[in-house]
Amino acid sequence: MITLSWHAFEINNVLTSLNSSTEGLTEEEAHKRLSQYGPNRLRPSKKRSSWSIFLSQFKNLLVYVLLVSAIITLITGHLVDAGVILGVIILNAVIGFIQEGKAEKALDSIREMLTSQANIQRSGKRIMISSENLVPGDIVFLQSGDKVPADLRLINVKNLRIDESSLTGESLNAEKSMLPCNEKAAIGDRNCMAYSGTLITYGQGRGIVVATGDSTEIGKINALLVLAPPMTTRLLLKMSEFTKTLTVVIGILSVTTLVFGVLIRGYSISDMFFAAVSLAVAAIPEGLPAILTITLAIGVQRMAKRNVIIRRLPSVETLGAVTVICSDKTGTLTKNEMTAKTVSTSMNDFEISGVGYETHGTFMTDGSEFSCYLLNKEKFSCDKYPDLIELARGSVLCNDTSLIKVDDKKSVQGDPTEGALIVLGIKAGLDYKSEQSKFPRLDIIPFESEHRFMATLHGRQDSKRIIYLKGAPEQVLELCSYQRSSGNNIAINKNYWKNLINRIAGKGQRTLAIAVKEVTEAHSQLKFEDVQEGMCILGLVGIIDPPSGEATSAIQKCQTAGIRVKMITGDHVLTARAVGFEMGIGDGITALSGHDLNNLKDDEIQRLVKEVDVYARVSPEHKMRLVRAIQANGDVVAMTGDGVNDAPALKQADIGIAMGRKGTEVAKEAAEMILTDDNFASIEHAVEEGRTVYDNIKKAIMFILPTNAAEAGIIIVAIALGRMLPITPVQILWVNMITAVTLALSIAFEPPEEGVMKRAPRDPKESILSPFLIWRIGFVSLILIIGTCGLFFLQRDSGVSIEISRTVAVNTLVAFEAFYLLNTRYIQDSAFTKEGIFGNGYVVAAIGLIILMQALFTYFPPMQSLFGTASLDFMKWFQIIVVASSVFFIVELEKYVLRKHFKFF
Repeated sequence: MITLSWHAFEINNVLTSLNSSTEGLTEEEAHKRLSQYGPNRLRPSKKRSSWSIFLSQFKNLLVYVLLVSAIITLITGHLVDAGVILGVIILNAVIGFIQEGKAEKALDSIREMLTSQANIQRSGKRIMISSENLVPGDIVFLQSGDKVPADLRLINVKNLRIDESSLTGESLNAEKSMLPCNEKAAIGDRNCMAYSGTLITYGQGRGIVVATGDSTEIGKINALLVLAPPMTTRLLLKMSEFTKTLTVVIGILSVTTLVFGVLIRGYSISDMFFAAVSLAVAAIPEGLPAILTITLAIGVQRMAKRNVIIRRLPSVETLGAVTVICSDKTGTLTKNEMTAKTVSTSMNDFEISGVGYETHGTFMTDGSEFSCYLLNKEKFSCDKYPDLIELARGSVLCNDTSLIKVDDKKSVQGDPTEGALIVLGIKAGLDYKSEQSKFPRLDIIPFESEHRFMATLHGRQDSKRIIYLKGAPEQVLELCSYQRSSGNNIAINKNYWKNLINRIAGKGQRTLAIAVKEVTEAHSQLKFEDVQEGMCILGLVGIIDPPSGEATSAIQKCQTAGIRVKMITGDHVLTARAVGFEMGIGDGITALSGHDLNNLKDDEIQRLVKEVDVYARVSPEHKMRLVRAIQANGDVVAMTGDGVNDAPALKQADIGIAMGRKGTEVAKEAAEMILTDDNFASIEHAVEEGRTVYDNIKKAIMFILPTNAAEAGIIIVAIALGRMLPITPVQILWVNMITAVTLALSIAFEPPEEGVMKRAPRDPKESILSPFLIWRIGFVSLILIIGTCGLFFLQRDSGVSIEISRTVAVNTLVAFEAFYLLNTRYIQDSAFTKEGIFGNGYVVAAIGLIILMQALFTYFPPMQSLFGTASLDFMKWFQIIVVASSVFFIVELEKYVLRKHFKFF
C-alpha cells in the first residue's frame, strides 16, 4: 500500500484517490481489495520455540569454561564433582529461561490492540464485520467507547474526541475535525485522522479507511519493534571478554607448566598431565557463574520490594551503569491529572496551589495568599474577588463532568479538562452540585471542533436567565463585546486579552476562556445567534498536567548521581519546555521538536543530544533515533514509557522501563523493567540497587579470583621447586565449589555502601577487571601462596605425613578466605570496625558454616577417605590461624595506603 499524507487531503480528494464514495464500497470491490491488500491484521514475526530459548542460555563462553572444567574433572575420575559443575550450568540455564521466556510477547500484545468488530457502510447499507476484513476505501462509523479499527481520514464528526495518549503520548483527548492539516503535521496535530488502536471517548464520527494492517501507524511501530535488536547487557559483554582472557591464560599456564615439568624438572608426562589438570581445575572459577546469578537474583528480590519488577536478570546490573534516562512526560513525570494553575481576570492574576483532582488548594495574587473555603456558613474569605467567583461558577455550570472516588482517590467521570474546572470551582468555595441545583440547565450548545466552544443556558432564582460559555480563547474573544471588572461590564480591550493568552501559553499551559451573558426569562432555548455577540469575558484559565513531586525529587537525586535526565514526549513544545524546566530538565528555553529532528542528520542529532534535554512532538521513529544517538556517544540509556508509541525505543534502549499501572501491555513486554507504582522515584531506587549489585559482583570477583589464582600459583610454585603438590585436584574442587561459593554467596547480601548515589556512573567502557582489581587479585594471591606453601613446606620439612601436610594447606587456604572475606565487604573503606566485621549477618553465618564444614573435612572418616585428609592437633590450628589472619591486617593496611596516596577508585 502506498503511504500518502491523507491528513493533508480534502475529503473529496481522499474519496477520489481511493475510488470510493460516502456510500461505501460494493461487496465485490471490497473482496478484490482484500485480496490485494490482505487482512487488516499485523503480520506475526517468526517466533522462537521454548526449546531454542532454553538452548540459547548455553551460548556463553563462561558456560563453555564450566563445561571444560566438567570434562577435566571427569578425566580425573571424580564423577560427583563433575556432576556438581554440570548442575551449576543447568541451574543458570533454567533461571535465564524463566526470566527471558516472555521476551517475544511484545509483538503479540500489539497485535491484540486491533479491535475485533467494525461498524461499516457497504453498498449504502450499515453492517457489522470483522475488522480483519476492512480494506482501504471502506466507510467506518465511530461512537463513544469504540476502538478505532484502522487508520481513518475523518469525513464527518460530531463532538468527536479520541484518546490518543497510547500512540502520541499527549495527555489531552484529541478534538477531531474534518478540515485537512499541514502535510508536515505531527501525528498529534492531525485532527482529521483517527488511528488504529486508539479509543473514542466522546461523540460520534465517520471516516474512510486509508491504511490497514502493517501500513497503519501501529503497524509501523510493530515493524520498528521487529527491527530493534535485542540488547546484550554490558555485564554479559564484559564477562564474555573476561572469560575469553581467562581461558587463554589458563591454557597457556597449563601447557607451560606441563612442558616445564617434563623438560626442565624431568617429571613423567603422566605426572605432569595430572599437574596440568590440577592447575586448570584450580584456575577455573567454577562457582563464579552461580555467584553472579544469585547476586543478580537477590537484586531482583530487593527491587521487587521497592515496586520494581525486573524481567531479564542481567538488566539489574545495567541499571547501575545508566548515564542517561530518557523519560516520557505524561503519566511518568506528570500526574496525568489536569490541573487549573492560573486564572486571569481583567483585574487580577491568580496562581492556584494543589495538583490533580484533590480539592485542597489556595489562591495567590499580588504576593498575598488566601483560601476560598467556607469560614462559616455565610461568608467566603474571597468575596472581595467577585470576578473570580463568577468565573468559577461559569466553570462548573458550563461543564458535563463530575468528580468521583475510586479506591479513596478522587478521579473524574468525563473530560479531564472539565474535571480541572470542577476542582477550580471547589477551590473557589463552590459546591458544584449545589450550584447546578441553584442554576438549573435549560439548554446547551455542545462543543464541536467547528465552532470550538460550549455554551449552556441556566435559570436563576430571580427568574432571569444566564448563558455561560467556555472555549478556545481566540474564538471566545470574537464573540465578546465586554469584559467583567469588579462585577460590572465594560468595553473589551482585546489587545490586553491577546497578550494575556500568549503569556499563559508561554508557561506551557492550555488556555480556556470563560464568558457570560444575561438574557431575559423569555429565553427557553439556546441558539447560536444568542452567543454571536454581546458576550462578556470573565477571564482565562491556564490548565496543565502537573509534574509529580516525587518525580521531581527523584530527578534531582539522579542528577546528583551523575545521571542526565531527558524528556522525550509527544506533547506540545511549549508544554514540554515549561514542565521540564519546572522539574529541573532543560533550561526552559531550548527544546527540539519532531519537525526539527526530521531536518537533522544522524550525526547532527548525535551532537545535539549532548546539549538538549527536552524533545516534543516526537514520533516513535524520532524516539528510536534519539536513543541511538545517545548510545552512539557512549552513554548507557534507560528509556521510560507507557504507550504503544514508546515500545520501539524501550526495546532499543540499554534498559527499557515501563509503567505497570497506566502502561500498555505492549510497553511492558518490550521493557526489561516495570514500575508497579508508575512512580519515577522508583527508578532512583532501582539505580541504587543496580549500583549495589555491580559493587557486590566486583566484591565477589575480588574474593573468588585471588583464591583461584592462589591455588594455581601454589601448584606452579611446587612444580618450579620440584616439590609435591600441596593440594590435590579433588581438594581444589572442595575449596572452589564448597567453601568459596559459600563464603562468596554472603557478599551478595551486602547493603549499599555509603554515598553510592553521590558518585558518578562508572565508565561504560571500564573493564570488569579494572587496574585496581588486577592489583588486588595479584596482591592477595601472593599472600595466600606464600602463607599456604610456607606452612606446607614447613610440615613436610618437619617430617609430617603428606596427608596431614595437605590438610594443613587446605585449611590454611580456607582460613585465608574467611579472613579475606571481611576485607572485601568494603572495596575501599576500612573493615577494621565493629560494623565491618559483624555488620552483615550472612557473612558471620557463612564463616560459622565453613568452620563446621572444615571440621568435617578434617575429622570425619568418610571425608578423610574421599579427600585424603587427616586429623590436626591444636598446635597445627594455632599455626593456621596466625598465618591466615595476616591477610586481614595486610589488606587493611593496603587500603589505607591506597586511600591516602593513590586513586584507583
